[in-house]
Amino acid sequence: MASKFLTLFKPFQRFTFEVRKPERKPSFKKKLAWTFGILAIYLAMLNIPIVGVEQDPSGSDPFFAMRAIMASQRGSLAELGIGPIVTAGLIMQLLVGSQIIKVDFTNPSERALYTGAQKIMAILLTFFEALAYILGGAYGELGFSEQILILGQLLIAGIIIMLMDEVIQKGYGLGSGISLFIAASVSFQIFDGMFSFSPESGGLYRGCILAFFQGIARGDVGAAFSRPGRVPDLLGLLATIVVFAVVIYVDSIKIEIPVQHSQFKMPARYPIKFLYTSNIPVILVSALFANIYFISNLMWRNWGSTATGFKNFLVNFFGRWEASDATGGQEAPVSGLSAMTTAPYGPEQVIAYPWNAFVYLLLMVILCGVFSRIWIDTAGMSSKNVAKQLLDANMQIPGFRRSPRTVEKYLDKYIPTAAWLGGFFIGVLAAVADFLGALGTGTGILLTTGILRQYYEIFASEQISETVPALAGFLGM
Repeated sequence: MASKFLTLFKPFQRFTFEVRKPERKPSFKKKLAWTFGILAIYLAMLNIPIVGVEQDPSGSDPFFAMRAIMASQRGSLAELGIGPIVTAGLIMQLLVGSQIIKVDFTNPSERALYTGAQKIMAILLTFFEALAYILGGAYGELGFSEQILILGQLLIAGIIIMLMDEVIQKGYGLGSGISLFIAASVSFQIFDGMFSFSPESGGLYRGCILAFFQGIARGDVGAAFSRPGRVPDLLGLLATIVVFAVVIYVDSIKIEIPVQHSQFKMPARYPIKFLYTSNIPVILVSALFANIYFISNLMWRNWGSTATGFKNFLVNFFGRWEASDATGGQEAPVSGLSAMTTAPYGPEQVIAYPWNAFVYLLLMVILCGVFSRIWIDTAGMSSKNVAKQLLDANMQIPGFRRSPRTVEKYLDKYIPTAAWLGGFFIGVLAAVADFLGALGTGTGILLTTGILRQYYEIFASEQISETVPALAGFLGM
């Protein structure tokens, strides 16, 4: 029976938009067209300014640290990016993982109720985050009519982004919209960090490769190797390349469990990857940290150093902000919870705030491991689910009875351990890449690498299903 919490959302589901699954499986070319079409729309939203908002001539952005992960752009229709969608998923995962709500994901009606509740929560979060931006002064002083106009634009844009993600996930496109938007955002930041012509202090271009050649022309080869603030440099580019290589290598590490068909005795192997939950833990942890960052900034902008009493306690708890050379003149948290959950970007910031770096690394590793472990239960990847899948496919583990409990107990030796260790490793890699100043942030590179690899596998499987339908059917594609 569905949780009472989920049933609260049931009356409202009829008012939400829903994308129906295609009656016939679209061809690979149509899926590709849908995917690139939706990506083009999203990129356009990133560049269409919100009507009624004056652009900040200084170019300052209080939420610059979370833009790449949330795939957002200041002052555009995609101001909130995928933040509300990911946050809604994070909340639902925590509720299910902590057993506050119980959902039987093998029951289609309960699974649909869970999905509908998550969608409604994403819309509510879009509304409240947009309202927080407006009332928090992110767009300056506004009249009531202007506030309503901006709120309406952000709410409609948020719903459109949610529907675009659903269109891709329902089978019209390839992969998922969230992954696609993150990869596009981070890829743009990496490209911009390498080849941007924007001038920076010292007369060098922002793009680290262009700055390197400028340094050679000036006779100062090391000018672009390490630069202060959040300016891209060659050390960050090197860290980016190393993270890409490490993730690709580690993603291929796996344990293969011997299985065989119960009737024909055909031997096979079931792979359990070291990165069993892929990049999901980093997405969830990033969403949690981004919301802490968001709340802290709103409190500081509204109350700041003038807060007293309980307000002062909240400001100190979530963090105080200040601008410095280490942050490139941008205001950033220097104390409190927000400072501990914001990665010090580059060696200069790590040296300036070593305690913050240590706590951030610790939190990143622990939370990635915890979310990875929770995810396997809520996403149907647990030992119990895998055991059922194998038995339903008439497979068995040689030397063991075809009992769900027996197979589950055998898989328990590998799957939970892979979830924990994979989560820990991906947390360490994301944090260290940030400490080295990787382009697009360490978390962003980590996500993009995994996403691009997933798309490579999706393209390969789609081409097999198009060229050899019989083989695709046998492999369950």
